[in-house]
This record gives sequence, C-alpha cells and structure tokens, in this order.
Amino acid sequence: MIAVIDYGMGNLRSVQKALETVGAKAIVTSDPQEILGARSVVLPGVGAFKDCMEHLRERGLLEVVHRFIETGKPFLGICLGLQLLFSQSEEFGDVLGLGIIPGKTVRFNFDDHKGEKLKIPHMGWNSVHQKKESPLFKGIPDASWFYFVHSFYVVPEDPGTVCATADYGSEFVCGIQHDNVHAFQFHPEKSQTMGLTLLKNFSLLQ
Repeated sequence: MIAVIDYGMGNLRSVQKALETVGAKAIVTSDPQEILGARSVVLPGVGAFKDCMEHLRERGLLEVVHRFIETGKPFLGICLGLQLLFSQSEEFGDVLGLGIIPGKTVRFNFDDHKGEKLKIPHMGWNSVHQKKESPLFKGIPDASWFYFVHSFYVVPEDPGTVCATADYGSEFVCGIQHDNVHAFQFHPEKSQTMGLTLLKNFSLLQ
C-alpha cells in the first residue's frame, strides 16, 4: 500500500488516482500508523511553503515523515513536497523546512531572458534532463517533457543529490535522489505517459 500524506493541502486525489491508474493500491491519509506502516509514501504539495509546514506540524506529521524516511522505505516528494524536504525556504522570509536534504528553496528572480520576459510562476511543459541514473527514470528517455507549476526551486548543498534539471531562464534543479528519498518539482500525475511511467516505477520500488 502507498500512503499519500494528507495535510489538508495539495492535489491529493489526483495523485492517488494516478497511482491507481498504474495498478498501485493507494490511500490518502493523515494517520501516523497508516503512514508508518505503508510500503511507500508520497508527499505531494500545492500552495505556500509556510502554510504546508504549519499544517504538517498541526497534524503531528513532521516527526512521522522523518521516521518513515529513516525506515529506508521508498519516499516520493512532488512539487512543494520536494521543497519541503529542504532546510529552509525564502518564501515569506526564511522558513524552516523538514531539513532532510541540506539546502534551500529560492524564488525565480529574473526580469527578462534573451529579450523575452519570463512569467512567474513557471507553468507548463518543460524538458527534463537526467543527471544521474535513477530507478524512477526506467523507460523514460532523457529530455522527456513533464508538467510544471511553481515559482520557487531548490538549491541543494550537495550536487550529488541532483538527478534531474530543467531550463527556465537558466538551469534549475527539478529532481533529487538521496538513498530512499526521491523528489521532483514537476507533477508526474499531470504529465501523461511519462509521468505515469515514473509513478509506476516508484510503485515497484522495494
């Protein structure tokens, strides 16, 4: 069973339905015992970093996330679920994150790029470049397209955690992998065939 963490925000049902589409059993839950007992866990997210951290704290889920990751079982962060794994975010000032991956979350900061004004948030399809081998990229060609919606991106302290990048104004990190933790800035549940392939690969991890 895959547990999709419910902290009162995010596109929980769409993630659950995408997992079910690829044949996985998935539940949306905020119950610590269900989360800790799951074979794998997904932390999705849409919204503000500070609000999400507060919702996780209010539901007693901050420690649960840490404890699950310590078990070594597969963990997947999606969009804000990637950013929350980092030490801090500059959104609304410096806000502490889960601190699982050393580094920070910063806002896109540019006025123009090659004469063309780039919009924030970065929204739409973009090509993802694989930087190291990942079991989640099995069957996914390099430079495949995935769907993004975000105004912030992560800056890991350790470049060895980076498994994928994309370009928007300049290159930014859109995927990390560290031991059993996998996380992506794009939305696999909205990325059609390639996104479903990634979720299928995740569902098969042991």
